[in-house]
Amino acid sequence: MCLVPDPKGSDLQSLLRAEYASALVAIDLPKPGALPPARRARLWDLDDKLHCPIIGTCISIEELQRFARRFQFAGPTDDDFTVHVEAVGLARKRNPVSEALQRHLEKKFHLVVERFAKLKSDGELRQQWIECCARGEVAGPLWAVCTHRAVSAETRQRAYTDVHMLSHQVGAGQAADARRLAYLEGENAELKRSHSRELALLRQQLADVSAGLARREGALEQAAVFQKRLQRFESGQAYIEMGQRLLALQTSHEALLGTSRQLQDMERQLKESREESRRLLAERDAAVEEREAMAHVLQLREAPVCGNTGSEDCAGCSEALTARCVLYVGGRASLLAQYRQLAERLGITLIHHDGGQEESLSRLPELIRGADAVVCPTDRISHNAYYHVKAHCKRVGKPCLFYRGGGVSGFAVAMARVSRGEFSVAGSEAG
Repeated sequence: MCLVPDPKGSDLQSLLRAEYASALVAIDLPKPGALPPARRARLWDLDDKLHCPIIGTCISIEELQRFARRFQFAGPTDDDFTVHVEAVGLARKRNPVSEALQRHLEKKFHLVVERFAKLKSDGELRQQWIECCARGEVAGPLWAVCTHRAVSAETRQRAYTDVHMLSHQVGAGQAADARRLAYLEGENAELKRSHSRELALLRQQLADVSAGLARREGALEQAAVFQKRLQRFESGQAYIEMGQRLLALQTSHEALLGTSRQLQDMERQLKESREESRRLLAERDAAVEEREAMAHVLQLREAPVCGNTGSEDCAGCSEALTARCVLYVGGRASLLAQYRQLAERLGITLIHHDGGQEESLSRLPELIRGADAVVCPTDRISHNAYYHVKAHCKRVGKPCLFYRGGGVSGFAVAMARVSRGEFSVAGSEAG
C-alpha cells in the first residue's frame, strides 16, 4: 500500500480491494518461545496477507508497471488494480518476478534495512516502528520490520494493522482533500493570472519610465557638450586650437612630401643599379660563354680528326672537309647571330630553321637536301620536328648530329664536331 494517495484515486482503489481480499486470510501466529530465523526473511517467505500491503506500500504503481512490461504480466499493464493483484499473486512463491521484486526492495530500502539491523530484540523493533509511523515514515520501515530476523508474529501483525487502518484514514480524507485541492488549484490559477497581468503592467510602466529617463539623460549630456563647445568658440580657444592643428598638419605634410621624394629618388637609383647590374651580368655571362665556346672550338679544331697516320685520307676526313653548309634546326632565336658568327669562324655556312615555331615543317626536306649536314639541339626542338629531321636525314642519307644544349658553347662544340665529321648518317644523338 502507498501512504501518499494518487490524485486520480487509482492507487487507493487497488489498495482497498487488495486489503479487503487479504483481510479474509486467517492470522497464523507462531507458537510462544519459537526461536528467530537464522536469516532475514525473503519476500516469498512472508505470510500471504503481508504481500498486499508490502507491494502496495513499498512499490509505486510506476515501478509495478515497469515490472509488468518487463515480465509480460497476463493482464493489461494500464490497469493498476490488475497489475497489483498479479504482482501480489506472484510474490507468494519464489520465481523470477518475486526474485526481481526482492532485489528491488533491498536496493530501494537498504539504508533503512541497515538501520533496523542494529536492533536486536522484537521490542526494539516494535518501538522503532511506532516512532516511524508517528513521523510518517512507513514504506521503508514496513519492509525492514517484516523481514527482520528478530521480528515476532505480533509485531508483524501490528505493522499489518497499522498500515490497514492508515489506508482507511487516507481513503476517508481523500474526497475532502480532493475537493479542497481542486478549489485551491482554481484559486491559485486565478491568482497567477492576476499576478501575471499586474506584473506585465508594472514592467511596461517601468520600461516607459526608464526610456523617458534615458532620453532625458541623453538630452542633458548632449546639451552639456554643446554648451562646452559654445564656450570654447566664444572665448576664441577653439580657433587657436584649430590654427595650431593646421600648422602641425602642414608641417607633417611637408615632411611626408620630402620623405616621399627621397624614397622615389632611392627607388629610381635602385632600379637603375639593378638594370646596370643585370646588363653587366648579361655581358659577363655572354663573354664567359663565348670564351668557353671558342676554347672548345680551338681545342676540337687542333685535335686530329682521326687516328690514321698514313698518307691516304679516310672517308670521315673527306666528309668533314666537304661539310661546309650546315642546316641548324631549332635552338634559341635570340642567339642566332652568335651561332652564325661561330659558324663563319669555322668556315661553315649556317642555314637556320626554327623547328616549326613560325616556319613550316614542309620546308625541312628542301633545306636538308641543300645542306651538307644537319645539326639539332634536342632540348630546343619539338618532338614533331625532331622526328621529321631524323626520318628525312635517314631517307636521303644526310649526315645529322643531335646533341644536348642550346647555348652558344653547346653550339660551338657541335660545329667543331661537324667540322671534324663526328656525326652519323642515321642521326644518332650525341652527348
